[in-house]
Formats: sequence, C-alpha cells, structure tokens
Amino acid sequence: MKRKVLLTSAVTGAGETTEKNPHVPVTPKEIAEAAIESAKAGATVAHVHARDPKTGGISHDIEHYREIVDRIRESETDIIINITSGGGGDFIPSLNTPAAGGTGTDMQPPHERHEPVGELLPEMCTLDCGSTNFGNMVYLSPTDWLRDQAKLIQESGVKPELECFDTGHVRFANQLIKEGLIDGNPMFQFCLGIPWGAEADAETILYMKNRLPENAHWSAFGIGRMQMPIAAQSAMLGGNVRVGLEDNIYLKKGVMARNDQLVDKAVHMLHGNDIEVMSPQEAREQFGLRNPDGGGK
Repeated sequence: MKRKVLLTSAVTGAGETTEKNPHVPVTPKEIAEAAIESAKAGATVAHVHARDPKTGGISHDIEHYREIVDRIRESETDIIINITSGGGGDFIPSLNTPAAGGTGTDMQPPHERHEPVGELLPEMCTLDCGSTNFGNMVYLSPTDWLRDQAKLIQESGVKPELECFDTGHVRFANQLIKEGLIDGNPMFQFCLGIPWGAEADAETILYMKNRLPENAHWSAFGIGRMQMPIAAQSAMLGGNVRVGLEDNIYLKKGVMARNDQLVDKAVHMLHGNDIEVMSPQEAREQFGLRNPDGGGK
C-alpha cells in the first residue's frame, strides 16, 4: 500500500508579497478562491491568514476571516481549514521607544490571537511555539501567553498544529504536551529557512524529528527556493508537506506562481516518489479532527 501524506496549501500569509506577485490573494473572496483552487489541485488543507483588502497588509478583523471560512465551506470542495492564531506578534525594535516598539509593531494578547479560531471553529489552527528573530523584527510569543492560547484552543476542540521555527520551539511544544495542554496525537510543523530561525536542510529536519514524542505527526516546509526541496525531503523522511504563496512566490526562476500550480507541482513530486495525497476526509479520520459542520470528532 502506498504511503499517504497530508498536503497543505498556505495560500497568502501576511508578508509583503502582494506587490511582488499579482497572484497573491488579498480580499476574503480571493483568499477563499485560492483555497478552493488548491483543493481542486489536490491539497488536503488550506492554511489561511486574512489581509486588509485596502492595504494588502495583515488583518485581524473577524469578519474578514468569517467571509473566507464561509466561502470555503459553501464551496463544493471538502478542504480542511487551518486558521492562523499567530497574528499580532510583530515587535519592531526602536531605540526611541524601546518598551513600546517602533512603527509597524502589532501586538495582540492571547485571547485576541485566538478570536478567529474560537469564533469560527476550523478543523485546525496554528500555534507558534516561541519567539524568534524574524528578519529585522522580533516575533513575540511568550511562554505563558502560549499556555493560555493552548488552553483556549483545547477548549474549542480545534486541532493545533505546533509551529516550530527553531529547535527550542520543539522543546517548548513538548512541554505543552507534558502539561496536558495538547490533546491526542500532536501535530508538529517545522518552519525552516526563515531569517534567523532554523536552517532549511535535512540535518535540521532529522534533529527536530528525533525529538518528537513517539505518537507525533509532523510536517516541514522551507521558504523561497527551498520550498520544493524541503517538501521532498519531508515526504521522504516520513513527514507531511506544505507549499503555497505564503512561503514562496515562484513556480521556477523568474516565473510567478499561483497556489494551485505549487500544489500541482507538489502532487507530481509526491507521485514520482510513489506517495499519495490524503483526501480531507482521510485526514480528518487519521488526525482526529473535528467535523467541518462544527460537530465533535
């Protein structure tokens, strides 16, 4: 029997990519359509952020998330929805206002980061498992805040995907599990190649994988040109796969991608290695996800 993997399409993110690639979706309608197109191309999961339709920047507006989720759920696709809970963690250091941060600082406490998840109840959500230098800013997720978020996610019945941008994040995710804040078999995501987090290479994947609980599921993604190499390495090492315009805007050198094209490329890569992609329903059953109608597991 062929091995099957969960394939996630991270359709937009919150980075400054909209002016670089015209295919990066911005409005709730465009983001939902990108998720639906990814589903038709073979994706199991759509990972979504909301953007401000006027500026293209990050949006925390629950109504933007509601429109995205409603449009996906009303479509003919069965794709699993994974909402970010990592918004509102951007701290821009400033010498003039070191305590408050500089222009562009965007901080939310745990209950605000959780609001779209708790209100809309997707099958999955992310939980960023620590702070990290992220380019020239600092992404802040203090450990006590993460405990609060983990408890809120647990109470909602949504499955958290434990996002690990560096090796210490795996240690803290394991601590959350030890403290009983993560139910069932945990799901980890290794987020590789982001300046200045964990390196995007097979050695790092193996280091992180070897520190997971025995019952853990995991995935890995790389950014930019490392998206497809890490997708292939993750699949071959027993993990799941993520692609999409959040992490990489090119189909190949000089050619701007669409989300469905990246999904299609990943599907063909997996098939070439005798690996199949899970259907959404297969993934719901394997990973113990809540039903899309809002019912129990």
